[in-house]
Amino acid sequence: MNKAPLIQPKRNQQQNDSAPEDRTLRPTVFWRIAEDIPDRLRWVLMGLSIAIPFLFWWIFSNSGWVKPLFLPTPAKVFSAIAHLWATGDLLKDIFASLYRVLMGFALAATISIPLGTVMGSFASVRSLLEPMIAILRYMPAPAFIPLLILYFGVGETTKILLIFLGILFYNTLMVMDGVKFVPKELIETSYTLGARRPQIIWQVIFPYILPTIIDAARVNIAAGWNLVIVSELVAATEGLGRRIIVAQKFLKTDEIFAGLIVIGIIGLSIDLFFRFLLRLTCAWASHENR
Repeated sequence: MNKAPLIQPKRNQQQNDSAPEDRTLRPTVFWRIAEDIPDRLRWVLMGLSIAIPFLFWWIFSNSGWVKPLFLPTPAKVFSAIAHLWATGDLLKDIFASLYRVLMGFALAATISIPLGTVMGSFASVRSLLEPMIAILRYMPAPAFIPLLILYFGVGETTKILLIFLGILFYNTLMVMDGVKFVPKELIETSYTLGARRPQIIWQVIFPYILPTIIDAARVNIAAGWNLVIVSELVAATEGLGRRIIVAQKFLKTDEIFAGLIVIGIIGLSIDLFFRFLLRLTCAWASHENR
């Protein structure tokens, strides 16, 4: 009878001591650091990221608190998209803007990827070119418009080169930085096995930094869409940027929203494409278990 009170408090104390430890060792799925979440939760959160802003937009636009001139309803915006699509104008604008962005990006990638790889591989080349590129990347691409018009006129070349300049320098430096993370042991082992410098660059370094190159492309192509509107200020007859600018002149806010939504959808599609390309070509480097 006298031993029971002495044993019971000891058990309670052990349980109380272990409870905080269990809570610390078992965080919720939502707050686990550097770990993936279940597929169902991921899709739910992705759906909420779109549904919640859309819900607030619908509430505010239909409440009467904001004039339709400044915030059209979702129904009116999607009606504008349907009308532009039916007339064929939207499809022409999409193709025109997409062509300019992809051409400017492809030209920048063709130069920046090998240039950044070589700059990251050789300290001598990096010391020679990095200061100049560092200066040029701080110059806003739209500031080159007067010179581009002077040299190339107001045709498609000027628009494509503007996007090219807005992507080239950032992409080069991001690829160059990716080379810094190549393990030196990997390069030294390649030398030991008899590899030469060209082989090390294109068969060792380049495959290692390929995930970085794809990620850099995924990030920097967004700059092309930011610049396409500016480029289409220069005597453009077609394009999503021109569509937005013309709608602004005639106070067609619904068409402005329509152009922005279409650009966002296209941008998201391109982003998903690069993510798919990363998983397809560099599955070994993917941190997502999908």
